[in-house]
Amino acid sequence: MESTIKSPEVPEKQDKQPGIEAEMSPRPEYIKADYKAAGKLNGKTALVTGGDSGIGRAASVHFASEGADVAIVYLNEDVDAIETRDIITSLGRKCLLIKGDVKESAFCKNAVKQTIDEFGKLNILVNNAGMQIPQKDPKSIDEEQLIDTFRTNIFAYFNFANEALNYLHEGDVIINTTSVTAYRSSPNLIDYSSTKGAITSFTRSLATNLVDRKIRVNAVAPGPVWTPLIVATFDEEKIKSFGSETAMGRAGQPSELGPAYVFLASDDSSFITGQVIHVNGGEVVNG
Repeated sequence: MESTIKSPEVPEKQDKQPGIEAEMSPRPEYIKADYKAAGKLNGKTALVTGGDSGIGRAASVHFASEGADVAIVYLNEDVDAIETRDIITSLGRKCLLIKGDVKESAFCKNAVKQTIDEFGKLNILVNNAGMQIPQKDPKSIDEEQLIDTFRTNIFAYFNFANEALNYLHEGDVIINTTSVTAYRSSPNLIDYSSTKGAITSFTRSLATNLVDRKIRVNAVAPGPVWTPLIVATFDEEKIKSFGSETAMGRAGQPSELGPAYVFLASDDSSFITGQVIHVNGGEVVNG
């Protein structure tokens, strides 16, 4: 495990989304070396979309550290998925890898079913997989990009949640990954930030809908975080300065997001639903 929190110093661009964490330099830190688990998720089963790398890997590894078995949904990054599985099994937990495209509603439903077939239950759903394609000119966002972005970033969240609700019970949770871009402008990520705004509203509305069932729904809104999506998305200059605009003057590491997911997944947050935790390096936002 990496042990130092830092922004990338020698970033290398990748040519294809969603990006490969194993090829990043420097590698992201997914859990702090001194993280102290407390068994907060003992006996739980989690399903994490985009759980192979980046923030999803951090959430998955933190969950396993706290005692949960984890099913990981990923697109095609086998090397990252296998590495994450090896980390989780080294912690003494079980890990199921589910490969496929979250844009397909049938796959979303089948992924939940595979999780139930493997583990017999589902307690924590983390909707996290996402995509972004920067465009300076709004007219460059063609219909194909718009549809792909919405199907990946918000339609999949609906599909996973709706299927998971067939199995979630009192005390179980749904956690959605939104973004700081839902709360402030992102001029080159108009379609992406629109989906993140939708995720925030989805979180709030689903939370109030499920209150009577005692299923909690919350979200995490990351600021700039050093993940494979960054090196697979932006140009070299943007990668080099990535995160420098935050109050802390650096990008975050996935390891700094993982504990937020643990908090929302555990009974520590038993009186919290419909809320968003902002982990963004000091940008003050409302909501």
